[in-house]
Amino acid sequence: MPNPLSENNSNQKPDHSWLAELGRTIALSIVLALGIRTFVAEARWIPSGSMEPTLHGSPNQWEADKIIVDKLSYKFSNPQRGDIVVFLPTKELKRENYQDAFIKRIIGLPGEKVEIKNGKVYINDRPLAEDKYLSPSQRTLIDVCTSGPQPPFLLKPAIVPPNSYLVLGDNRNSSYDSRCWGVVPRENIIGRAILRFWPLDHIGEINKPPLYP
Repeated sequence: MPNPLSENNSNQKPDHSWLAELGRTIALSIVLALGIRTFVAEARWIPSGSMEPTLHGSPNQWEADKIIVDKLSYKFSNPQRGDIVVFLPTKELKRENYQDAFIKRIIGLPGEKVEIKNGKVYINDRPLAEDKYLSPSQRTLIDVCTSGPQPPFLLKPAIVPPNSYLVLGDNRNSSYDSRCWGVVPRENIIGRAILRFWPLDHIGEINKPPLYP
């Protein structure tokens, strides 16, 4: 009499446990990947030349620098002067029909007086040292603010409001930034650019230069 528990029993159901385990592994990997992108870090590419020469931008993403954005550190510490940040369009930019995220460098901190004078940025009446990332020919002027519906924000000295940041592009001759449309609320900041991973011959950390005052 055949053993009903025999491995050769034709009525035995096939073992699909490995398929179930594979499915769980794939599902977990997807959840982790989405969680990392949502809460920890994400990859982005630079779509314009406003951050040249620090970061190369292009409408063609395969010709542009690609970066990793740290989305976690600002949950435990404040943004600092010199940080390169990615942020969602402000209310002013949305009124101008901007929808995609911007990338700029933080220049003015909450409560600081910011002024443009003689082609330079002044913080609390002291000139800001920017030679570490601006090319020698770059001057910071209001002339770039020609497309906005309102008078340029830095047409005269301005105080950065609480929980807000004044940001400028490193390519001052071709950057639509806080000079024109105002400050970025902290809640709009997605995160800080920390690493360039493309092109391969430029892989490395995006270091923040010391900025004074």
